[in-house]
Amino acid sequence: MEHLQDLALFVRIAQAQSLSEVARAAGLSSGAVSKQLSRLEAELGVQLVKRSTRHLHLTQEGIQYAAQCRQVLSQLERAREEVRMSGELVGEIRITASLPFSRRHLAPLLAEFGMRHPRVRIHLVSSDALVSLVGGGFDLAIRQAALVDSSLVARLLVGDRRIACASPDYLARHGWPQTPGDLVNHRCLLPGDPPINLWRFVDRDGGSVTVNVGSGMFQTNDGEVAHAATLAGAGIALKSIWDVADDLVSGRLVDVLPDCHSPAAPIQAVYVRGQTVVSGRVRALIDFLAERLQCSPIRHRLESRFAVSV
Repeated sequence: MEHLQDLALFVRIAQAQSLSEVARAAGLSSGAVSKQLSRLEAELGVQLVKRSTRHLHLTQEGIQYAAQCRQVLSQLERAREEVRMSGELVGEIRITASLPFSRRHLAPLLAEFGMRHPRVRIHLVSSDALVSLVGGGFDLAIRQAALVDSSLVARLLVGDRRIACASPDYLARHGWPQTPGDLVNHRCLLPGDPPINLWRFVDRDGGSVTVNVGSGMFQTNDGEVAHAATLAGAGIALKSIWDVADDLVSGRLVDVLPDCHSPAAPIQAVYVRGQTVVSGRVRALIDFLAERLQCSPIRHRLESRFAVSV
């Protein structure tokens, strides 16, 4: 068992290419991780990793060994699942997702999934920061953006778009922007870590425009705080329709640029490319989330609102 733990640790080192990142995720000191790596290298009689003050790189032997280790661990995971009684899903799934999406949509869906599969343990970490799957030891991330990291694999769950929205009270005090360019004269709220001040829009004719709203009048790393501030009349925010759909229906928030929207963006289930075999419980959760989100009334509002298939 100790040898398998060494293999699993080395795979995480190979993916993260950082001893300190792996140490934090494993709850160990960097020295302890380095010692385990050195023990593995001594046992094999080869150098797996080249270390410098700031960087860590795999040797050619390390690259080959990491690939073989992934196959061994994946086969072991598959074997465990195949021998479980009656095909019941068992084990832990570690997930990360944004705070707003976790609270409004993911939490109730995970609760439903847990009732269907009572022996699956769910560990959800909600953060508006883009956390490392490998460093955090996550099996899965739910992300509301296009995939840019080639070491990850993504599966589309459902479409998404962002809209500029404000409270009726704010609009009564400050007036309506008539075009995206008018946003520079308004109080804009910037959620995110880091905040995004370049707001992109597509008009009804398919033309695109990018507006730099500056440093904003209100910045926060918490999307829920930005949502509450928007409801309170603090300004205009660019929010996912999945975050504000109920507020738009109730009239608490208003779409201030109804003839424009942000470019289409996917909500995706993301996992590490090196996972040769995704565990059955993770596959089952991804399938479940895709099915339930596709059936959401918000998806149908999204299609109707923008007259496109997403």
